[in-house]
Amino acid sequence: MSAAGSQVSYEDLYARWERGNWRALEIDFTEDRRQWHEVLTEHERRAALWSYAMFFHGEDAVADDLAPFIAAAPREEQKYFLATQQVDEARHAIFFKRFLHEVVGRGDGSVAGGLRATEPELTWGFRKTFALLDEITGALRTDTSRVALARAVTMYHVVVEALLAQPGQHFISDYLERRDLLPGFREGMRLVALDEQRHIGFGVKLLHDLHTEDPGVRDAVADLIRRVTPYSLAVFIPPNWDRSYTECFGFTLEEIYTEGARSFEAKLRSAGLPLESLPGPSIFPLEMSAAERADYGLAMLRAGFIGPPNGAPPRDPVAMELLFTSIARAVDHRSAPAGPFTVQWEFADAESWHVRVDNGSTAAAPGRAPEIDVELRVRYEDWVDIVAQRLDARRALATGKLRAHGSPRALWAARSLF
Repeated sequence: MSAAGSQVSYEDLYARWERGNWRALEIDFTEDRRQWHEVLTEHERRAALWSYAMFFHGEDAVADDLAPFIAAAPREEQKYFLATQQVDEARHAIFFKRFLHEVVGRGDGSVAGGLRATEPELTWGFRKTFALLDEITGALRTDTSRVALARAVTMYHVVVEALLAQPGQHFISDYLERRDLLPGFREGMRLVALDEQRHIGFGVKLLHDLHTEDPGVRDAVADLIRRVTPYSLAVFIPPNWDRSYTECFGFTLEEIYTEGARSFEAKLRSAGLPLESLPGPSIFPLEMSAAERADYGLAMLRAGFIGPPNGAPPRDPVAMELLFTSIARAVDHRSAPAGPFTVQWEFADAESWHVRVDNGSTAAAPGRAPEIDVELRVRYEDWVDIVAQRLDARRALATGKLRAHGSPRALWAARSLF
């Protein structure tokens, strides 16, 4: 069965853009202003501002980041569609700027003023994800290869649009429709969602074509997903983990994450790059359902094992099993030493654990292993920061926070495992 990405044409996508044009400046927010101040509660307004501000900043960021895509696209039809997408993203930013200024009362009416006024709403995960988007798309200015373009398309169209934006749009629009609230904003979100569906369809097709033309794309996509996932998972974590920021609108964090996982997996499969086919270790437990992966990701975030710190990391047996199972899953067997190889962690302030690697399989267990190739001594909290990429392992070694013991050959082998 051929991937869905091969069954749509760039000409058809362009034609859909011509038929779907709309005007952000003509949306009437009169009733929205009344409902915002008279119908929504103070907490609903606070939670809505938090969510809508991220959409505004996201649309502004992606409008800025599209120019290198146009230069890197190998075919004229691809360049033409990307030009229409840049117009769309600018229109979306204007729509959100208008709503936040005219209804919510944030900003001075300019785009820059609106961005400044809503910048404090952005989460740690949002900032990290979009900083990586800037880095990946900026690289296209000097590297216009198919591999570099595929990496950027995965980041932009699959992660930002399909994994993050599309599920958020769905839940927001569904809630507003059920309560018959904010008619102008609701209509604008409907139109934005139609544009985003077209953009994602283009990204899926382009990614399909790029990996068909260059086998190096598959590795680049896999590496990008491993890098961005700890950031993207943290985008929707509300202030102080206050679940009422989403639940006051009728949906849970678990529902958002499940929908995102399903959307993400479906788009990669349509591009001919299903998650289970990607090389190297998977950051996802692929044996789990989308709902189970959502629970897993939220558990990792709550523990502070990925994302921003969340107080002292838990060290109970269940939490430590979650941590070391994730470490075992991250072993890259492409560079692992042949035969059994055991890494031991010794903590002064937590139970010891070890991971055994043996010809393509890994196992994590508490306690001290009978045979050890490399022993790591480190404070438990420092190790959690290393796993979560909040502390650089090389810096930890240089400053003595992390001490490694073993033969030179074993230490050299261990550096490429994780």
